[in-house]
Amino acid sequence: MASQRTLILVKADAVVRGLVGELLSRFEKRGYQIIALKMLHVDEARAKRHYAEHEGKPFFAGLVEYITGSPIIALVVAGSDAIEGARATIGATNPIKATPGTIRGDYGQTIGRNLVHGSDSPASAEREISIWFEPSEIFARPNEIGAWLVDA
Repeated sequence: MASQRTLILVKADAVVRGLVGELLSRFEKRGYQIIALKMLHVDEARAKRHYAEHEGKPFFAGLVEYITGSPIIALVVAGSDAIEGARATIGATNPIKATPGTIRGDYGQTIGRNLVHGSDSPASAEREISIWFEPSEIFARPNEIGAWLVDA
């Protein structure tokens, strides 16, 4: 199993509903380490960079408006097969079709308010992480003596 990093965004609906701790806990309980974390208001330019692949689609403006409307939590998790594992933890995009036991299956209400985003590929993860974090904000796993090492 390959060690990977992936971006997770805990969206406004989860923040407002008080689910941040529960969602972070799900990733930690799955065995992933949180190596970067911050709460922020998203500006329009960053939102458009993040959702660039959807530009021109009818729902693009709604995505940008939603993510810029309230604070979110951005984090990077790391571990074995983190991209696929995080997406399995998150569940299907449509909460109605998401499996119970997943974040969206347990807490999601509508597809437009689906609580959380997770990168869908190694290329997307690296692109998205660079949108949300400076390299100096990302830390490696603790080594065997507990010291934190900055990822290169």
